[in-house]
Amino acid sequence: MVKEIVINSSATQTRVAITEDGYLADFFVDYPENRRTVGDIYLGKVARVLPGIKAAFIDIGMKHDGFLHFSDIGESTKQLQDIIGDDSDIDEEDDDEVFKRGDNQNKSGSNTHTKPIIPKLLKGQEILVQITKEPVNNKGVRVSSSISLPGRFCVLLPFDGKIGISKKISDYKERKRLRNIAKSILLPNYGLIIRTVAKDQSEDALKDDLKNLMKTWQEIETIVKTEKPPALIYQDMNTTSSVIRDLFTPDVTKVFIDSKKLYKQIKNYVQVVQPGLVDKIELFPSATSIFDSFKIEEQIKTLMGRKVPLPSGGYLIVEHTEAMVVVDVNSGRYAKSKEQELNSLKTDLEASREIARQLRLRDIGGIIVIDFIDLEEEKNKKKIFDELKKEFRRDRAKVTILPMSDFGLVQITRQRVRQNIMQAMKEVCPYCLG
Repeated sequence: MVKEIVINSSATQTRVAITEDGYLADFFVDYPENRRTVGDIYLGKVARVLPGIKAAFIDIGMKHDGFLHFSDIGESTKQLQDIIGDDSDIDEEDDDEVFKRGDNQNKSGSNTHTKPIIPKLLKGQEILVQITKEPVNNKGVRVSSSISLPGRFCVLLPFDGKIGISKKISDYKERKRLRNIAKSILLPNYGLIIRTVAKDQSEDALKDDLKNLMKTWQEIETIVKTEKPPALIYQDMNTTSSVIRDLFTPDVTKVFIDSKKLYKQIKNYVQVVQPGLVDKIELFPSATSIFDSFKIEEQIKTLMGRKVPLPSGGYLIVEHTEAMVVVDVNSGRYAKSKEQELNSLKTDLEASREIARQLRLRDIGGIIVIDFIDLEEEKNKKKIFDELKKEFRRDRAKVTILPMSDFGLVQITRQRVRQNIMQAMKEVCPYCLG
């Protein structure tokens, strides 16, 4: 499979497309005036505590207060998937192992960093939080006090003493090697997640990455001491840079960029973090439209429409409502009764693959209900369920799928981290404000 990253940069926006054999697999848009906020760290102040919904609202200086659920307070790694995408599935040490490691290091007298005790939240209390979800509609951002700093090969957890290895690194010997490296380079009571791209990397590469993250955290600690809430303490990378950091892996064939300035920036960054990939970065001639040349523009247009064609002649209708997103699967043509089940299965299987792709491309989150073409046989319903599970394994967001109901409906919940692509790309009409 030929996997490529294509970047189109202009004065008003930067668009990043990831293609697999020419087909659009992921799409990101970065606006200078509306930058991504996920990963930003704020010193906030508790505005309200609502025990009834097990949450608090944190004033971080934005139009709407940040939403902090009680489950996101303290020593939790659940919100890491919002920050590290593809490495949300991790294997952690046993708590006993972590305890022993911390104990042994404490006895040596080398512990200079103590794990904070999270107090009961009180109105007016200062609290350090990190944005985990972008604001949607009239809701504010979602925040967590489980801080994490992502690097190229690892993610630093300042308040969590656990070590985790990405499940995508399946080789036992490699996992053991990486865990041993993490134990040897990590300071007491800090935690670390080893990312997928760390596979086969040297100890020096991981050590340098951790060194940069520790430097960043020390700068954050220094700033916190001098700032008064609400205050922005740390600003994460923009969308384009984070895509390169997180998704430019050795399996990517080429990276094409049509901006000389951005080309130099990305090349310099990759030269520092992973020099072996620099030769894969190419400057695309600006005389021609890069997205037109790679036939990406026409694929983007389909993301804005309700109707999505399927290979066999069927199609999907994607409808956005206030409560959920509804996807209707249509065969698009008549089939004889004796072939009905077979044709319905074929269309539903095609739809399963395309739905997983469309949800990922459009960044659709929340509740999704799919109305498949009716199937009579239970084994065929299971095939659809299995196909959906297989296709969603490629999704970096957390996805939960329920089996098909008797009415041919499948319910899905997909993690919402940011605005969907339609919300991100729409413009307000200056005349009617519609």
